[in-house]
Amino acid sequence: MDIQRIIKNLHPLEVKIILHYGKTDELSAESVENELDFKRGNGNQALSWLLTKGIIVEKRRETAVFYELTELGRFWKEKGTPEERILELIRIKPGLTLPEIAVTLGIESKDAGSAFGILSKLGLLGMDSEKRVGIILPPEQLANGRPSSGPAAERFAVVRDLLDKAAESGALPETSLSAAEKQTLSSLAKKRGAADSAFRVIERETAFFIFAERYAAVRAALEDAGVSGDEIGVLTAETLETGSWRNKKFRAYNVQVPPTRLLTGRTNAYSQFLEQTKDKLTSLGFEEFDGPLVETEFWNSDALFMPQFHAARDIHDVYRVSEPSAAKTIDEPWLSAVAAAHENGGGTGSRGWGYAFDRDFAKRLILRSQGTVMSAKTLPHAKIPGKYFGILRCFRYDKVDATHLSDFYQTEGIVLGEDVNLRTLLGMLEMFAVEVAGAKEVKYVPGYFPFTEPSVEVHIKHPKLGWFELGGSGIFRPEVTSSLGVSVPVAAWGIGIDRMALMALGLSDLRELFSYDIEAVRLRTHSR
Repeated sequence: MDIQRIIKNLHPLEVKIILHYGKTDELSAESVENELDFKRGNGNQALSWLLTKGIIVEKRRETAVFYELTELGRFWKEKGTPEERILELIRIKPGLTLPEIAVTLGIESKDAGSAFGILSKLGLLGMDSEKRVGIILPPEQLANGRPSSGPAAERFAVVRDLLDKAAESGALPETSLSAAEKQTLSSLAKKRGAADSAFRVIERETAFFIFAERYAAVRAALEDAGVSGDEIGVLTAETLETGSWRNKKFRAYNVQVPPTRLLTGRTNAYSQFLEQTKDKLTSLGFEEFDGPLVETEFWNSDALFMPQFHAARDIHDVYRVSEPSAAKTIDEPWLSAVAAAHENGGGTGSRGWGYAFDRDFAKRLILRSQGTVMSAKTLPHAKIPGKYFGILRCFRYDKVDATHLSDFYQTEGIVLGEDVNLRTLLGMLEMFAVEVAGAKEVKYVPGYFPFTEPSVEVHIKHPKLGWFELGGSGIFRPEVTSSLGVSVPVAAWGIGIDRMALMALGLSDLRELFSYDIEAVRLRTHSR
């Protein structure tokens, strides 16, 4: 690159580095910032620019180790280490057991045990046959509740000194530590600062640079041109008012350089689509419901008259929760009413499924696999007539492709009333398909669900993906409504709102809704 062209593109920070240092000097970001009074970060920035222009080259790298206080370390600094606190507690109140010490000091039992082990090894505390803790160090060897001499006193002093110095300086360089301090820190520090350690180990790598061959020519050109790095780059109200600009030089600017790209904040296109759908439904008089991601088998399936031997209950179709694995109770009278509906129909007029309902199985916890769970939970408290909806995250084992995800959103809803019928439901489905999804072609297909009769699937035609199912719907069976205290018809639907978004946003793959490609997301948002 031409030398004159190089110096025209040098930033004042780069100029100051070139003019301040000599050919044989070694540079690092820290030394540059300290010696030239740069702001924090400017040294690393300027050196990276000089490296790109070939004015400096990397010579070597060094890794330095530092120790920094964690939240636990700061707590120890203010309140005392576990060893200090336990020793002081036993001095005042001897004869406590380790569990009692842990409760009194509000620390974990394992931490109390570890601290006692250290104090015991140092010859400060002991334990009798009843596992009660007492001080075994002679009283005259205690000063202000701490050992006054020997290894124990040295250990206490080193730990306290490390806490104080780290709190004051922010980080302790390993090179500044004594052998005793390094040995003590080996038991108090962990990399990345685990929650149970007082110090975190930080490794900082420093790069060192020297000037390249073209340095001499670049420096000579700067000196010939009279460039110092102190040229004015910005005119302020103060410089104009005082006239200080008159005796200064100005930096050269290329007015043909394109302006900085301005990235304005926008709502994510899919989030905006969800909010618009909510607004549309609430404007139609619907009330929104929501609930936890973790549900019982009872509300997720039993209350919907799905038999406990149904294939959808298989471990390969739902995500089970391991801890806790089951709920403690399920509200009555709904548990008994639903159990009766499964076994013999109960008071619903049905014969039921004819099996022994397992109440323990009903308490099993899973991630909700369908939004209809919230429709079931809403029925016992619903107003009649009433309209309810929710946009709910659901989880189900599935092979991920253009129209399937293993976790997805459903828009779920119910309409209750004496006059509710299949025509009511078809009108709602058409609204979703045409007005929300923006589909041009819609068709209804008979379906089967254990909890609705009749059952209908709504399908739409995507310009690239062709026909695919948007969701299922139907009129709740009496085994569902009667068991949950409702005696009027209830139209229900569960529609994949992710799939509606494919059509509405002009996409052809569900995975694009959750893309990490920020440019693609930004363009999609802008197009709306």
